[in-house]
Amino acid sequence: MNWANERVALVYGGVGSEANVSRDGKETVAEAMRDLGITPIEIDIKDGLVEPLMAANPTRVFNLVHGRPGEDGVLQGLLCALGIPFTGSGVGASALALDKPRTKQVWESLGLPTAPMVVVNDLEQADICVKRLGPELFVKPAHEGSSVGAHVVHGGDQLKAALIDALKHDTRVLVEPLLPGPEFTVGVVRGLALPVIGIRPSSEFYDYEAKYQADDTEYQIPSGLSPELEAEAQQMALEAFDALGCRTWGRIDFMMDETGHLLLVECNTVPGMGSHSLVPKAARASGMDMPMLIEQILLDAEVSP
Repeated sequence: MNWANERVALVYGGVGSEANVSRDGKETVAEAMRDLGITPIEIDIKDGLVEPLMAANPTRVFNLVHGRPGEDGVLQGLLCALGIPFTGSGVGASALALDKPRTKQVWESLGLPTAPMVVVNDLEQADICVKRLGPELFVKPAHEGSSVGAHVVHGGDQLKAALIDALKHDTRVLVEPLLPGPEFTVGVVRGLALPVIGIRPSSEFYDYEAKYQADDTEYQIPSGLSPELEAEAQQMALEAFDALGCRTWGRIDFMMDETGHLLLVECNTVPGMGSHSLVPKAARASGMDMPMLIEQILLDAEVSP
């Protein structure tokens, strides 16, 4: 496609917990756009959104805002109201995918494997978590990404402290049994499941530092899975993505349980695109460089409720 006549707004940043992750990715995406012949109109939403968008008069928007409001349907709803085509999932799928408990409920209803859970909005529910799931737990806010507010818990004594912190980030907290891992992830681009990546952090779990700051996190491509499990993970990722109504691109995360089975963890509808990010790594392994990846995502931009 000849992009010379397109006015592409690259929307990123904001004031949320993942804003700096978005800013890191913006540099990579903007460079790839320039390689395609696009001069991106860069809009950091910390400085406002509606007025800069109206002034830019874009023909399409590349959404790179992680978390709220870029991944929860709010930005998508605005762009729908303005009639501006945008990348990624629409309003409903974005809102659903960012809500981790409801995502898991959809997957469970369709028979897709995911760990049991307890949803907590009060510290008094801590005992229920231990009774239902055991003392080894994983705690995370229901609507955050990048492991913000997430904690590994060993026993009830640690649980309340983890819940107090997680509840600072959200009114609802998801509690699951602590799975032994390892962790795997599958990128999805226009109906294609990218190669599976095996993730081996040096820390106890794949936390914010391991994702964006550490240089000793191992990313395995090939993933270390058998060919059969690799194919199973890719197929499950496509089914999980479609089950939520997602479109164009995203990422599905898995953990392995103690029996060696893969369990779905969560869906990311605006994955990271920075120097440590997973979808670009998997795309490269499939023979797709960054400009090709960005073009594939842009080609699918539409007004999508």
